[in-house]
Amino acid sequence: MFETSRPVKTERMTLRPYEMGDVEALHAMFGREDVCRYLMWPPMDLDQARAKVEERVQQTHVEVDRDALLFAAVEDATGRMIGEFMLRVASLESRQGEIGWSLHPDVHGRGLATEGARELLRLGFDDLQLHRIVADTDPRNVASIRVMEHLGMRREAEFLENMFLKGEWTGEVVYALLEDEWRAGR
Repeated sequence: MFETSRPVKTERMTLRPYEMGDVEALHAMFGREDVCRYLMWPPMDLDQARAKVEERVQQTHVEVDRDALLFAAVEDATGRMIGEFMLRVASLESRQGEIGWSLHPDVHGRGLATEGARELLRLGFDDLQLHRIVADTDPRNVASIRVMEHLGMRREAEFLENMFLKGEWTGEVVYALLEDEWRAGR
């Protein structure tokens, strides 16, 4: 089992386990239509945000396939929660993982998604000893695609209209990075 109850530092952020005090900050982010545009769920109300934080507080360890580590991202300069980062282990036996992120629009365009995602890759490859890590998004989410490319991830697949989501057909692009590629590019 891998557990992370300690915060993880990046250059400008602290990625830490969720706390119940994060409900309003999570709602301020995931209650927005623009933040949820490419996510699987619609904007959350405060009760839904509370329920999500209750779930996320528990997501600090990996024991079985599909377990995920969820981190609240706190900007060091302001002390404000500005987003979340996720590292999921898809398969322990095959050493496959997945990363994801969401940031409040107030901090978009500052390289924070790349900074946090880079730390997720380090955790995945160094601490969890994963062999391959993927990230996926809606093909219209140009900002996240740019992050994946800045991380050195390679585009492996594009699925056309594979999901009916929020009243429309949408696709998915998948990027991946192997452990040896990560080590060579550090």
